[in-house]
Amino acid sequence: MGRLFTSLLVALVIGVMIGLYLGWVQFPVQPETSDADALAERYKEDFAIMIAAGFQADSDANAAAQRLRLIGVTDAPGYIQTVTERAIANSMPLPDIQNLVALAEAMNRLTPAMQPYRRVALPEGSGG
Repeated sequence: MGRLFTSLLVALVIGVMIGLYLGWVQFPVQPETSDADALAERYKEDFAIMIAAGFQADSDANAAAQRLRLIGVTDAPGYIQTVTERAIANSMPLPDIQNLVALAEAMNRLTPAMQPYRRVALPEGSGG
């Protein structure tokens, strides 16, 4: 019985050593990098939604357009208009739509479909 356990232990150690050699030396993982513009369209739209949320914090439409260039967008206003209208058509969460509409409005791309989602500042003292 002791001989069986010794054989199993030796086989285990040899197997681990071979596995480590093959995994780290012979066939190591080759990291691959890619640019953000290689993202699938769905993830580019998610990125645009995040940029619109960031726009709410800094109100800088030019910075938002610069960020969109990271994903290969050359016509930022047109792209934001398209993403916003698609978000409305797909009934995405209201805060996301409102952020996109605010960015589209800042880029002078407000369409009739976006009008109901505009955030309008109420005058002082008009609270209910």
